[in-house]
Amino acid sequence: MKPIQLFVILSSFLIIACTSSKLIVQKPYIITSSFAKKQALTQQEKQTWYYKDIIKDSIAGISLNKAYQELEKLQASPDTVIVAVLDMRIHKNHEDIKQFIWENPNEVPNNGLDDDKNGYIDDINGWNFLGNSKGDQVYRANFEYVRIMRKFDKKFKNKRIDEVKDTINFKLYLKAKQEYSEELGYVKRRIKLLNYKKRRKIFLDKQLGKKYLNTKLTIEVLQNLKPTSSIVEKNIQTLIRLKKDSIKNVADLELRKRYLDIYLNLDFEEREIIGDDVNDINDTLYGNNKISADNTDGAHTHAVKVAGLIAANRDNNKGIRGVTNLVKIMPIAISPYGDEQDKDIALAIRYAVDNGAKIINISSSKYFSLHQDWVMKALQYAEKRDVLVVTSAGNVGYNLDEMQNYPDDTDKGNTEILKNFIKVGASTYQLDENLVHYTSNYGRESVDIFAPGKNVYTTYPNNTYGFSSGTSYSAPIVSGIAALIRSYYSGLSASDVKNIILNSGVAINWNVNKPPNIDNKELVPFSSLSKSGKIANAYNALLLAEEVSKKKQKRKK
Repeated sequence: MKPIQLFVILSSFLIIACTSSKLIVQKPYIITSSFAKKQALTQQEKQTWYYKDIIKDSIAGISLNKAYQELEKLQASPDTVIVAVLDMRIHKNHEDIKQFIWENPNEVPNNGLDDDKNGYIDDINGWNFLGNSKGDQVYRANFEYVRIMRKFDKKFKNKRIDEVKDTINFKLYLKAKQEYSEELGYVKRRIKLLNYKKRRKIFLDKQLGKKYLNTKLTIEVLQNLKPTSSIVEKNIQTLIRLKKDSIKNVADLELRKRYLDIYLNLDFEEREIIGDDVNDINDTLYGNNKISADNTDGAHTHAVKVAGLIAANRDNNKGIRGVTNLVKIMPIAISPYGDEQDKDIALAIRYAVDNGAKIINISSSKYFSLHQDWVMKALQYAEKRDVLVVTSAGNVGYNLDEMQNYPDDTDKGNTEILKNFIKVGASTYQLDENLVHYTSNYGRESVDIFAPGKNVYTTYPNNTYGFSSGTSYSAPIVSGIAALIRSYYSGLSASDVKNIILNSGVAINWNVNKPPNIDNKELVPFSSLSKSGKIANAYNALLLAEEVSKKKQKRKK
């Protein structure tokens, strides 16, 4: 796309200069015309694009570098903010995050006692709600709609709505049953196709092996063969394609079999290892303090990637720089492969609040919920205690205004009832019609704001780094901005911080491809895809925080 001239309208907040210990306020802007970077991103830009400035760099980042240029001039004593990361187990000894892992100041390490009387023994760095006292761990779990079917199948199987009194749960059961049927059908068809490809590859290997005797039919050899007929040529090309896809197909087949054995298995007892009553929110004496994934555990990559975006060391010249180092990361394990249990989510939120977290990052979501009331009460508990909750919108390209996505800040009537909750969609670096990541969920009423979430460079297990995509990584970028605000402006409430982030983002006034935009592209106003119509911006957010903070101080006087 050719670069288009950029027009700006004074309207959103910018940090322009700093002459003392205060940030100087000037009038703001909205971007009204799309414009593309003139050349491809350099390798350095690929690794840091999400911290670039939308005007200076022509990259849709959060202007973090620009924000720090101003913060470095401040004569301030910022606070350290605790950010709870509700996720998988974390690689807590990663070189870029290890010094920022929270330590419980009221717990004596490894003495087998609950020193701080919070109900959790030896919770030195957080808590693992997916383990037991022996150290065993739940790795995989059912999808939530499978749990719903298991719970209500005997009650509602083969019933009509006029035959039941509990119509609310009956409708939930029917919805879950439909989802289960569709997913099961897809998985079985996929397995059938993959098995066919496996058999076809074996067959063609044998057939062509007979024709080209004493020849090992590698991909390179096949590409250089001279076919004697069109049929042989077709078989060669098919075998080349099957061999190229072989590793991917084998992995996919193993995954689909796990769907049948675990994720979609009505008889799978994921909670047997833990031993709690998953339907009793008052049964809280379970889990363990093993929040760290083993160094060799390459499967648990999610939490370390999330934590790195928030807090990776900005001064060690390694890997990446997180949004802020004025934090302590409180790891709380709730996420298996599969869907989280509402009970674990609710208790984890309460644990985070009770142990001093000011921000909770939940980079996961699901489309069914058995006990949403437990989670909502926990979110309200966080709201009363001035804790901000940041969640990811999900990665299916859904319009969340038309369906539920949990956890959420709305009641059963889809009315927003929380002031401390932000749901984040994923954007790209491209300042054109491809601004929104094609997998991101969206919603004018349900998604609050967008943030970088495509090919973001972050921390990986075993002191490594890599690129990841999805709203799971947009959420911690926003959590990092929130932590930066609460560090410098401790007098601002969780709802203040939410409003500042939403109001200070960069507004984009052009049409973009509506997700999932793979085959049938549909251009819609970017402003129609979220409540704010904006991309989060750290630079603008700090300016607005300064202004709001001043106003609050004046009112107190």
